[in-house]
Amino acid sequence: MNWFFRTLLVLLAIPSLSIGGQSVEQQETINRSATSGELFDTIARMDSAIFDAFNKHDVDRLMSMFTDDLEFYHDTGGLTNYQQSQESFKKMFASTPDIRRDLVKGSLEIFPIKDHGAIEMGEHRFCHRENGKDDCGTFKFAMIWRKNGDSWKISRVISYGH
Repeated sequence: MNWFFRTLLVLLAIPSLSIGGQSVEQQETINRSATSGELFDTIARMDSAIFDAFNKHDVDRLMSMFTDDLEFYHDTGGLTNYQQSQESFKKMFASTPDIRRDLVKGSLEIFPIKDHGAIEMGEHRFCHRENGKDDCGTFKFAMIWRKNGDSWKISRVISYGH
């Protein structure tokens, strides 16, 4: 057996073989956390809470779920900070009083960010009535959740595909 195959066999026998600086077990845990587990449940619950506030047009409660240094990137609206986003929500709710957001079932993925929080990715559908008909669109999003103690808040939002 040549040296290449002997080396390969030795490497395959190591139980904590690293992949990108992470053991196989760590990588499998991260992959599982994308669609299940405690982190997934926590962020999914927070996603429901933030969009319950959105659907009730409760700007104060909605904004309490964002960090003060919020950066909200929207492919057609550009970059807004916390204050600008707050004003945008107020204007949207005033001009479109029946707008609603629903998460697209099965689209949610959550990934941990070591020593920081989590990445939430998925698709959501926004609907409102226009000229007597439902006007809906499905768009992609990514949010960065920052954990501070037991508190989770969104620090970055990317909304695209509009």
